[in-house]
Amino acid sequence: DICERLLAAEQNTYHNTLLALRGFCSLHAQDHHGALQDFQRVIEHDSPHPNSCVKALCGRGLIRISGGSNYLTALDYITACHLKLDETIFTIKSYVPWNQRGLLLKVLQEEGQVMLQKKRYPGGSSVSFQKKQTGLCTFLTLKSRDAPGVFQLASLLVELDSSDEASRILCADALYQMGRGEEAHRLLALALSRNPQRAPVLARLALLQLKRGFVYDGNQLLKRVIRTGDSSCLLPILDIFQDEDRKLLQSHCRWRALAILKGKQEGAAIKEAIAHLSFAILAAGGYAEDCLLTRARCYGRLGQMKTAIFDFNAVLKEDPKNVQALSGRGFVHLALRQQKEAVQDLISALKVEAGAVIPAILSLKPEAQGLVTGWLLQHGRAALTELVATKDLPREETLGDLLTMAKALTKIRKAAQHHIFYTDVLMANGRHQEALKHLQEAFGHCPEDFAKARLAVLQLQSANVAEAAAPLSALASRDEKDLAFLLNFVDTKQQHHLAQAAAQEGKVLMKDHHYEKALGYHSLAVLASRDSPRYLRRRAACLMHLKKYERALKDMEKVIQGHGCNSPKTRAGDHCCQGFLLLALAEEEAAVQHYVEALQLDEPLALGTITDCPGRETLTKTFHKVAQNNFEKQRYEEAWKITDYGLKIDKSSELQRLKARLKREASSCSIH
Repeated sequence: DICERLLAAEQNTYHNTLLALRGFCSLHAQDHHGALQDFQRVIEHDSPHPNSCVKALCGRGLIRISGGSNYLTALDYITACHLKLDETIFTIKSYVPWNQRGLLLKVLQEEGQVMLQKKRYPGGSSVSFQKKQTGLCTFLTLKSRDAPGVFQLASLLVELDSSDEASRILCADALYQMGRGEEAHRLLALALSRNPQRAPVLARLALLQLKRGFVYDGNQLLKRVIRTGDSSCLLPILDIFQDEDRKLLQSHCRWRALAILKGKQEGAAIKEAIAHLSFAILAAGGYAEDCLLTRARCYGRLGQMKTAIFDFNAVLKEDPKNVQALSGRGFVHLALRQQKEAVQDLISALKVEAGAVIPAILSLKPEAQGLVTGWLLQHGRAALTELVATKDLPREETLGDLLTMAKALTKIRKAAQHHIFYTDVLMANGRHQEALKHLQEAFGHCPEDFAKARLAVLQLQSANVAEAAAPLSALASRDEKDLAFLLNFVDTKQQHHLAQAAAQEGKVLMKDHHYEKALGYHSLAVLASRDSPRYLRRRAACLMHLKKYERALKDMEKVIQGHGCNSPKTRAGDHCCQGFLLLALAEEEAAVQHYVEALQLDEPLALGTITDCPGRETLTKTFHKVAQNNFEKQRYEEAWKITDYGLKIDKSSELQRLKARLKREASSCSIH
């Protein structure tokens, strides 16, 4: 009321002062609209009174906080400080209620920091300035983000609370951006004397010391930052640092980390190097390829594999074909025994630059080298086998990848299996002359069985089929799967001739009782003929001589499964053979079933075969045993059938008595 009466008077001597006072009265009465109108009239006056403007700016700033316009609040207080710092301090202490003062100081601190970090607000500079601009409003717009303005704001905050460290740091940051580094250094040194372990102060001082050329002092300060464990303090600082100073910090921390790693390789030293590399990465804006790669390797040495993978992934996100990141991540997967992931990364690296990956693999320990080459060979062999088997698939890119991998393997370890694999890939690519030349250079005049077999396949066009059969049969005795793979490179007609020649040679060897050697030829005949029943029977007979009954049984099962248009006599012979093998393996019930099948198909042939082996009397005892077992389980019909066929083999008295018992037990029902 007093202010309104004075304003209504004819004298306008204290008009702006009264408007400012009435504005604060309205503000305390929660009449924000009325208060804002009074403050605006003072600020927009053509001849503003400085003290009144300071009060109006402070009051409008408070109103803007309640409206969520913190940025505009900071602008008002910066302008007020520029006009009269002492009057601004007095206004805050006198007119701002104590319960609002803490919020005001916090808002001003945060907004000052944001201004120095050059973070923009949506529409920040244009809000509330679309109206007619006076000289004061123009000043507000032009000076909104000046470091000097923030310095004045920080000075205000220090005056209001001299014990507040955040305000002193804000003041130092503003001085730094104004180019007054020495003053910033003195201010930070004073703050550090009060709190020696304060990481934000230590980090700023470290940068200033490096900038001044005091490298030793800078190192010591960075070490103290590391010991605090608060590397995150660098994040807001880096937004304030100038580009050249960030680059200085980055290069220094990188150099320091490399210097540490050249010395001791203990855990503590590696951790310190990681901290310096982390500083360098932060200074680079979050991505520094060489630092990320080095830090990933450090994490690997400490056993922090997942963290190492995270750094390698960061590099690969920016550069998917980075060889060091691919191979490094592959080695981490190797350490974790993650075979699939390790192989995938190492193959990708080899495809990009094999010359860089091979020395990296050779630098591993022998055990790790063996594991890497073993996994690569296993993957490559599986992929090549699938490609050769599915000839209709597009293969150029994959064969090129396999060729790169195979060539690398021969350089990493000069093992026979690596040269064999390289030869196979060349053959799959159709480069037969290169494959032949490589075999001759790698194995000389004394090749092993695997190499001999490949020489035979490569020379099959010009050599005699019988000559090629010898090395291929030797391979069949050692590794049938490898032989089956090699036969994919032989055309159908040659395979047919090869099977005939091998079968003939195997037959001759069996007559001379060289069963082991004959087995290789018979296996070659089986594989080259794609499991021909005729050659399966011959191999089964050879296996029987060698008493390898289980393998022989598998061959005969394939033969019997293929029974279709075969004559009853042929089928009866196969069932007899199968029955004999089952007897040898003590599977009597199954054996009896096959002999019964043979008797049903061709009784004279079956009886003749049984007489030769295993003998009528021996087999009759087996029939009796199986029939007796069925009788005890009350399977009378099955027991009768076995007994009946057993009596056709031999009129055994035991079988005759069992048949009589069956008649008595089953007199109440018809067995037939």
